[in-house]
Amino acid sequence: MKFFVDTAETDQIAELNDLGMVDGVTTNPSLILKSGRDILDVTREIADMVAGPVSAEVVALKADDMIAEGRKLAKIADNIAVKVPLTWDGLKACKVLSGEGNMVNVTLCFSANQALLAAKAGATFISPFIGRLDDINLDGMDLIADIRTIYDNYGFDTEILAASIRTVNHAYQAAMIGADVMTAPPAVIKKMAEHPLTNQGLETFMADWAKTGQQIL
Repeated sequence: MKFFVDTAETDQIAELNDLGMVDGVTTNPSLILKSGRDILDVTREIADMVAGPVSAEVVALKADDMIAEGRKLAKIADNIAVKVPLTWDGLKACKVLSGEGNMVNVTLCFSANQALLAAKAGATFISPFIGRLDDINLDGMDLIADIRTIYDNYGFDTEILAASIRTVNHAYQAAMIGADVMTAPPAVIKKMAEHPLTNQGLETFMADWAKTGQQIL
């Protein structure tokens, strides 16, 4: 599974990237707002930092305007994936932008039917939102499983990018189902390394080591 980092905070991206934990980055208008930076500047910096796809989202609502914004964003760097919403206009923009050779991430997906349309429109990535489905008492993992089945049935190349990942269990379950990519905040990715038995075992080792009176350095 590929790990995309869901943030526009470049220091956090750099830390994970140095560990080989970054296969790409996703941003959105909310994350750009949180960063307090200009979208073009921060997107360019991120794209220079990582080798994989960097999703930059359009903010227009009409297809023609989305296409114009997408073309501008795509010029920032070769690894930009233009992010468009899963609306009818977004699908139109996806078809044009992907037809021009751009990577396109179709976001805000909440149904398998939407995911099927995105694949037909040439999406590079489809972003089903797990956490937001959980918020309304639906199982977001069911959607990941449904999309996986449909895409495998027909050999679509569109990659399933599990989004709105909020817990380490979301990450684990998405990997088990077969999502191609997950995008998660840095804190969630770091938390994947934690386990209470690891901490307990380390405490025991440290206590026993202290009793030896030895030093390695």
